[in-house]
Amino acid sequence: MASSVLDLRGLRKSHGARQLFDGVDLALQEGEKVGLIGRNGCGKSTLFRILAGEEGMDEGALAIRRGFRVGYLPQDPVMDDSVRILDTVARGVRDVAEALEAYDGVVACLAKGEGDIERLLARQASLAAELERRGGWELRHRAEVCLSRLGIGGWDRTVGQLSGGEKRRVALAQTLVSQPDILLLDEPTNHLDAATVLWLEETLYDFPGAALIVTHDRYFLDRVVDRMVEVSEDGLTSWEGGYTDYLEARMAREARMAVEEGKRRKLIEKELAWARRSPPARTGKQKARRARARGMADQQRQRDLGRGRDLDMRMTEAPRLGRTVLEIENLSHGYGDQDVLVGFTDRLLAGEKIGVVGPNGAGKSTLLKIIAGLEAPRGGRITLGENTRLAYFDQNRRLDPDLTVGQALGDREWVEMGGQRIHIRAYLDRFLFPPHVLDQRVSVLSGGERNRLLLARLFLESFNLLLLDEPTNDLDLDTLQVLEDLLESFGGCLLVVSHDRYFLDKLCSSLLVFREGGQVLRHHGNWDAWLAREEARLQAEASQASATGSAQGGWRAATGRAATGRAATGRGTDQQGPRRRSDREDRELRVLRERIDALEGEGANLEARLADPMIYAEGDGQVALEATRRYAEVTEALEQALERWLELEELDGR
Repeated sequence: MASSVLDLRGLRKSHGARQLFDGVDLALQEGEKVGLIGRNGCGKSTLFRILAGEEGMDEGALAIRRGFRVGYLPQDPVMDDSVRILDTVARGVRDVAEALEAYDGVVACLAKGEGDIERLLARQASLAAELERRGGWELRHRAEVCLSRLGIGGWDRTVGQLSGGEKRRVALAQTLVSQPDILLLDEPTNHLDAATVLWLEETLYDFPGAALIVTHDRYFLDRVVDRMVEVSEDGLTSWEGGYTDYLEARMAREARMAVEEGKRRKLIEKELAWARRSPPARTGKQKARRARARGMADQQRQRDLGRGRDLDMRMTEAPRLGRTVLEIENLSHGYGDQDVLVGFTDRLLAGEKIGVVGPNGAGKSTLLKIIAGLEAPRGGRITLGENTRLAYFDQNRRLDPDLTVGQALGDREWVEMGGQRIHIRAYLDRFLFPPHVLDQRVSVLSGGERNRLLLARLFLESFNLLLLDEPTNDLDLDTLQVLEDLLESFGGCLLVVSHDRYFLDKLCSSLLVFREGGQVLRHHGNWDAWLAREEARLQAEASQASATGSAQGGWRAATGRAATGRAATGRGTDQQGPRRRSDREDRELRVLRERIDALEGEGANLEARLADPMIYAEGDGQVALEATRRYAEVTEALEQALERWLELEELDGR
């Protein structure tokens, strides 16, 4: 039976007058993956900071298994803007990162000819030996691979040159590369495209340690976690299984509670009816019964107050659309030498709800900005119909932190909603901002609460074409469900950029898919249908590449080394026979062939250079040292690539 690696007992925590946790317990078992869910502002991020040791408790005790390291990804990571990306990721293992940075500093001094050359060479040799002993070169390789998978290039740039989304991906890479024993991930899927989310799913699935994850991505929860923990007014409630299992169990529980609640109310009504009609109590027995009736009524009121209110999102009725909604003709745009749109033409029909998908940086947000008139294209034309009324929800979530919640909706006391005049306090109350919150500063709101406030402001506008850029980021699952229902019933048109696959499948009947080179493809169907289509295309490409590769045979030359290594360690296929490769593994296999070719070529060149005696005279031996270090890196990377290639080759092709 697995034992606990993290044990939290009797946690009590308040923020001001608000009680977040009142004596709750939480335990994580070895290798367990747990999804943490709950409404925005319920204390999920606070709980993470407590578990990571970044915030204290009012009461309680936290025990983490001795020697275990905790890796924590906060919602808003803080990093040194002056440090290079690669060094920032390596700092996840601080002592090794310091040695790497010191080594790079020595190399820079040698290249400039600064300082005592002999002393610097000795220092370089010492650092190289230390890094070899402590796996420093392998750490750098892990950092490079992880950054590549997360879509971050230009590793010599400083963190200060990155966007907010890129910084979060660098912070995620830093957390994963550190290889902790316990992972605390607060919204790790934000700012990740769908392909990268799939990679993260598989990475966490294979992660040997324990993980506690906050995410609104329901497919992610279903595929990764073993248990769900819900944060509510009643404390922490545990549910076995993923998100779908949680929904089924919660529905069954609420059905049971509804029956019990009905019985309880009938009993209270009976007791109160007796108490009201009976004469003044003269006996201790009658007094006790009247006291019991009052007590039951008080308990019911407390239950009703603690149950929490439901979100009641509403938007203004969409004006009638005309024959022309939106037409895009030969649209082109780019930044510098990079094209993000090339000759894109499409037409939006009345009632269409379209998802916009593709890799980060492909131009999805740019398309929405051009349609909204916030950015001028290089070429082409956007035509809005006469009756088209456009509203745009920006992913940057700009809200003045010094404003109060009430001021964020503008200088107004009354709003029009469905032909009805509503006071601004009543309107905000529907979005779960009760009257006492209206004077709070925006700066104290959680990310999800700020997002909900922006939606409240957006839905006051009159529109029939809605542009949404990553609307699901930071929203809790209850809010997401209400938003999805609202958008499903929306009578206008919708263009939504989102990486939330569940959200896209539920709302959109077609997709605009951004491809390489600024090409945009219209796919009629949902996200799952698109994946099936892509899988078929990649399988055809892989079959063609395999046939070509078999004829050339170059990258297969060194596979015997990997096979020998596998035989020596006793690793092989399952006795029941190899399983079939997934579409991801087919893509990985194709990339591995190219990588092995490149590594073998670089290794051969380095061997030839190191065999030349002249290299040891260049740069006072610095060039030879650098070539030796790189040769060790290439050799290790090649062995890993060959071993992984052989693992994939042993599986049945799809």
